[in-house]
Amino acid sequence: MPPKQSGSSNSYIPDNTGIESIAITLPNMARPLKIMFVSPEVYPFAKTGGLGDVSGALPLALKQQGHDVRVILPKYRSVDESKRSVQPMGLTVAVPIGPEVKHGELYEARLNRTVPVYFVDQDNYFDREGLYGNTDGDYPDNAERFIFFDRAVLEACKALDFQPDIIHCNDWPTGLIPCYLKTTFAGDPFFKTTRSVFSIHNMGYQGNFDERYFPLAHLPWKVFTIEGIEFYGFFSFMKAGLVYGDRLTTVSKTYSKEILTPENGFHMDGVLRQYQKKLSGILNGADYVKWDPQTDSRIKTRYGPKSLKGKKECKKSLLRKLSIKLTEETPLICMVTRLSQQKGIDLLIQNFVELMVQDAALVILGSGEERYETFFMEQSEIYPKRFRYINGFDEKLAHQIIAGSDLLLMPSLYEPCGLTQMYALRYGTVPVVRRVGGLADTIKAFQSGKNQGTGFLFKTSEADDWISLLQKALDLFSKKKVWKSLMLNGMKQDFSWEKSAKEYVRLYRRTLKKD
Repeated sequence: MPPKQSGSSNSYIPDNTGIESIAITLPNMARPLKIMFVSPEVYPFAKTGGLGDVSGALPLALKQQGHDVRVILPKYRSVDESKRSVQPMGLTVAVPIGPEVKHGELYEARLNRTVPVYFVDQDNYFDREGLYGNTDGDYPDNAERFIFFDRAVLEACKALDFQPDIIHCNDWPTGLIPCYLKTTFAGDPFFKTTRSVFSIHNMGYQGNFDERYFPLAHLPWKVFTIEGIEFYGFFSFMKAGLVYGDRLTTVSKTYSKEILTPENGFHMDGVLRQYQKKLSGILNGADYVKWDPQTDSRIKTRYGPKSLKGKKECKKSLLRKLSIKLTEETPLICMVTRLSQQKGIDLLIQNFVELMVQDAALVILGSGEERYETFFMEQSEIYPKRFRYINGFDEKLAHQIIAGSDLLLMPSLYEPCGLTQMYALRYGTVPVVRRVGGLADTIKAFQSGKNQGTGFLFKTSEADDWISLLQKALDLFSKKKVWKSLMLNGMKQDFSWEKSAKEYVRLYRRTLKKD
C-alpha cells in the first residue's frame, strides 16, 4: 500500500490598459473565454511555494490576452496578514458537510488592480496559522476543509452569476471540483457548458484520506471505486481530479512523461497512463516584472546583459551581508530552496565534506524538515569561512542571493518545473542541476569549445557524477571570457508567462470542443 500523502507542494505581469478594447474586437471564433482559476494558494495573499507564484502570475497573463479570468481561494489568516485590500461582498454560500450545512462568506480583492480574486471565508476551517498545517504536521481535518472549499467554489460561481467556460483546478486541494461537475452538478443547467482542467504541480502530494471522510462530501458512493476516486482504500482528491478532469496538465513536458513511470508516479502512474491521452505538459513561466536584474529594486546594483559590472557589486554586497571573506576570483554557489527530500538535500548532505574542500563557498536560504535545518546550522559552525545557512525565507534576501552568486545548485530528485533556475538564468547565475522535469526543459548543457548552453546537468544521484560536474563548472569559472559567454547565454533565455498562457488558451479551446 502506498504511503498516505495529504500535503501540498511547495515562485506579475503588468496591467495592460488595452485589454477591454482588444477583447471587444476579437472575432467570434476566438471569443474571450470565461475562466475561473481555482488554487489553494495565490501570491501575494497566500503562499507556501511555487504554486502560489504560478497562481498569482498565470491569471494575469490570461487577462492580458483578453480573457475574463477570475481567481478563487480560501480566506486564510495570511490573507488578512497580507495587508491587501480585501472587502466583503455581502454574499454567502451554503455547503453540506455530512449531516450539517456550513456557510462561507465571499470576499473580493484584485490582482494587480485588474483580475478579480474571490475568497471563501470560513473561520473554523481557514483562520489558522498555516495553509495546510503547522509545525506539528498537516491539519487532521484537511479532507473536510477542502471538501468544503471545492463545493463552495461551485456555489460561489452561482452566487456571483459567473458562468465559466473553464474551471482551472490546481493540485489536490481542488481535485473534487471536476468530480462534482460530473456527478452532483451534472444536471445543473448553470454548468451545462462548463469544462474542467486539472493541473498537477507535484505528484508527491496527493490528498489521500481515510474512507470515513468520503460521506462528508455528499458524492454518490458509485464514484468510490477503483475506477473512480478510491485509491488503495483511501479517499483520493488527486485521483478525483485525474479521473474526472476533462483535461489534465502538468508544469513541464518532461515531467508529464516522468509521472507515467513508477519512479515518479507515486503509485498513481497506472491511473495516469490510463488517462494520458488527456494529459499535456505546459512549462511554467517566469515573472520578469518581479525577477529582472535590470529593474530589481531589491538588489544592490542593477545590471543586465549589456553591462555585468553591477553583478560584481551585488556579490560584494552579499558577501559583506553574510560576513563571508571571499575574493572575487572564488566562486559563490547558492541554493534557495525548500529543505525536503525532493530537493536532493540528502544528496547534498552525503557529499557535504567533499563540497567544502572545493575552491568555492556555499550559501543556502530555506526552511523545511527539522533534521535538515539542524544539519545546516551545525555545518555553519564547522565551516564558517565556506558556508552560510539562513533558516527561513526572505523574499528580498532571495533576490540578493541569486544576484550575488555565481552558480545555483539544484540537485533535485525530481522537479516538476522549478522556477529558481529560470530566475538564476536571468541574473547571470549559472545553474548546476539534475536532468529531471522542468530542469531538463529549461537548462541547456554547456558545450565546451562552442560557447553554447546555459548550465550544467547531471543524470544520476551518484556523488562522483555531480561533484565532478560541479568541479568542471568551478574550473570553467576561472576562464572569464568563456564564463561571460555562458552567463550571457542564460540571460538571453525567455521563459515569460505570455507563451505559456497562449498554450493554456489553446488547451482550453480544445477542451471546449471536446464534445
